[in-house]
Amino acid sequence: MATNDEKKLSVKIIPPHEYLPYIFVLLALALIVFLGVVAAKVFKESQYIGRSVEFQNTITVSGQGKVLAKPDIGRVDLSVLAEAKTVADAVSENNQKMNKIVQAMKKAGISEDDLKTTVYNINPKYQYTSGKSSITGYEVLQTLAVKIRDLDKSSEILDAAATAGANQIGSRSFTIDDPEKVKEEATQKAIANAKEKAGTMAQSLGINLGRLVGFNESDASDSSSLYYEGLGGGGLTKSAPVSDVQVGQNEVAVDVSLTYEVK
Repeated sequence: MATNDEKKLSVKIIPPHEYLPYIFVLLALALIVFLGVVAAKVFKESQYIGRSVEFQNTITVSGQGKVLAKPDIGRVDLSVLAEAKTVADAVSENNQKMNKIVQAMKKAGISEDDLKTTVYNINPKYQYTSGKSSITGYEVLQTLAVKIRDLDKSSEILDAAATAGANQIGSRSFTIDDPEKVKEEATQKAIANAKEKAGTMAQSLGINLGRLVGFNESDASDSSSLYYEGLGGGGLTKSAPVSDVQVGQNEVAVDVSLTYEVK
């Protein structure tokens, strides 16, 4: 028979299969609480992406820089339109005319790498009689894009194209082959302009500017000026030369905005 002391010291041992479910429940609850805290923190931080959590007074100023540069590359589209009763005849006539233009361009000093076909369309021609349409022939339009690197020869090259049989000379443009250097200069001018404005504004408002916290840049240049000239169905001849081409200057402009903290 057990004594009173033996009864006090007796310990009931619980088998693992009885308490393991409780441990799993506690761990699951702890994981749910942890994930909830993390999700709340991430959501709160996402509201402040790109700006400080604490509200800060800022001021934003804009500036523009412009640089004039002489273009060093010319581009022009030369088109040939041919019409015939059949597709084969229209294609053949068009190709013959365009081959003459290509040879004239090469003879004028244009590299083959600077010649590119950009349009080649074949379309039927219709005749409408008593509400009914019938195909009377086909027309083929082919356009050759030409890059002119020697701008002093622009007029000579265009005259050669017209003499060779180009029906249309369109979308002449003059650009800068490598505009990044000019754009960088315009950007520096824009930043200097914005800084000057910021200083003047701060003095007028009686505030002190802190560190720069925001910067934005955008291209403000106008598109390259284009020159269009329709030469009609018969093209130009030596008796009607293309006028002299004035290259002029291109304006490269950059807009910037600077955002400063206000102390």
